[in-house]
Parts: sequence; structure tokens; C-alpha cells
Amino acid sequence: MPTRPLCSINPPEPSSHSTQLARILDGKAIASEIRGAVRQRVQQLLRERRVRPGLDVVMVGEDPASKTYVATKQRACKEVGIDCRVHSFSSDLSEDELVHLVYRLNRDPRCHGILLQLPLPERALESAGLAELAPEKDVDGLSPLNQARLVAGERGLRPCTPLGVIELINRTGIDPDGKRAVIVGASALVGKPLALMLLERNATVVLCHEFTRDLPKEVSTAEILVSAVGRPGLIRGEWIQPGAIVIDVGISRDSTGIHGDVDFATARERAAFITPVPGGVGPMTVAMLLRNTLVAAEQITMQQVQPKLPIPSLTA
Repeated sequence: MPTRPLCSINPPEPSSHSTQLARILDGKAIASEIRGAVRQRVQQLLRERRVRPGLDVVMVGEDPASKTYVATKQRACKEVGIDCRVHSFSSDLSEDELVHLVYRLNRDPRCHGILLQLPLPERALESAGLAELAPEKDVDGLSPLNQARLVAGERGLRPCTPLGVIELINRTGIDPDGKRAVIVGASALVGKPLALMLLERNATVVLCHEFTRDLPKEVSTAEILVSAVGRPGLIRGEWIQPGAIVIDVGISRDSTGIHGDVDFATARERAAFITPVPGGVGPMTVAMLLRNTLVAAEQITMQQVQPKLPIPSLTA
């Protein structure tokens, strides 16, 4: 879906020191716009093909945060017309039981997207479930085959949070081509796939983590800075290069509220664009899940209606 630069970005505000504060990349507003576009395409698919996209979410265990995230995804699906079915299990679910469930969902015509709500109680359980996912239904882009496609630069469903970051960067109207992008946080969920996705857009990518030697120096070179560690105040405002794009993926909670990795107030005095926490990347992750589910449904439906061509004879 085409995007419009600067849409849903607040105008710069003058500060008391006659400098300009960074423009806020309003993830809630941008996500709302994306949801509206997804809703329209869901209705078009239903009208033209009589297919309603279906998302199956698998949740194992009683993690309170996972329950909250799943409830948010259910509400979002309902809003845009996607059927969402949640499969909840106790933490003693076996690998064989999980693999069998995913096997059935892979073959269920009502299911176009499968999401394993991470983390699962055990790493081995997580690996077994992701390995069984059909890549065309892997709407979080974390199956081994979809990760391999990303590394190889081939088409495939991409992880939702990195997709949301890319969308936010796109909305600034600044092309990453040739820009120096510094990512702090090297997780398989965000940092690593995002690095590859920015490389696809010809950015020069530096992948760091919270233990990187002389992290302030690395951060200060970033024209595009993304932090995804989950450590409050890790990135200080004075480290930010003037005019940089700052995307704060990190989120942590304590008795005083919700915090990002970046010291927002001081960073905003130097950056050109910055995301708030909350209200920045979080809503974008859910919006990208909806978009991926729709894209998966469209692609699966098109494959089903394409005529099967006869195999040409080898003898003339």
C-alpha cells in the first residue's frame, strides 16, 4: 500500500531556546490509517472472492503480558473484519501437541495466518512450533524459511515490528538509501531482521547492543537510530546526531509508568523525528500484523483460483 510522506506527523514546535523540537512520529495515528486501508481491502476480498481473512493465535501459558497483547490483537482484528481465533493452552503443552496443532492450521482453509504468541514457556517448544509453520501463513515472519528468505533478499512475509519501524521511517519522507543506520539491540525479533530490511533499502547498517564498546560514539554517528533493548534511559539525548530519525522500540514498565530506551525530552531537542513511548512502535506492530494477515489471505486466495496449466509433452 502506498504511503504519503509526513502523514500523521505533528508539525515541529518551537522550544524556549529558539530551537525546533523533533516532529513526533505518531504511531497511533499512522496505525489507524493503515487499519482503515486494511479494512477496505478485507471488504473487497470478501466481496470479490467471498473470502474473509482468518488469523489463528496460539498462546501457551499464563503470561499476563501475552494475554494483554493477544486481547489487543483480537480487538484489532474485529475492527478490520478479520476472523481471529485464539487457541490457549497450559504451560505443560508438549512439543508433539503444538506441532500437531500447527500442522492442522497449516491445512485449515479458514486460516490464512498463524501467530505463535511469544515467548513460549520453553525455547525448544518455540523452535518446534516455528519450524512447523507454513511460510505462506507465518504472519510474524519468524519461521526458519521466512528468515532464510529475508537473508537471501527473497520475497516473503516479514516480522511485524521491523515492518512497523520501516513504515515509520517511510513516513518521514527521508530515503534510507546511503544513510547510516545504527540499531541498538540485536534480537531475532527486531534488531537482526531490521538490519537486513534496512540493507535492502541501501542503508549502511551498524548493529549494536547495550554492551557495545563506546556506544555513545556509535549512536552519535546515526542518521537513523533505532533502539530495541528494553532498558530505560539507555540512549541519552546528548548522544543524538542533530537532525536524526529516532525510533524507540524499547519498552519497560515500573511503578512510575512505561518507558522507552531513549531519554525522550533531551533527544527531542536534537532529533528531526522521534517516536514516543507508548504510542509509537507498539500500535504499528499490531497494524503490520493485520496487513500481513490480509496479504497472506490475498496470496493464498490467488493461488487457489489460478488455473493449473497442463504439463507440456517432451515429445513433439
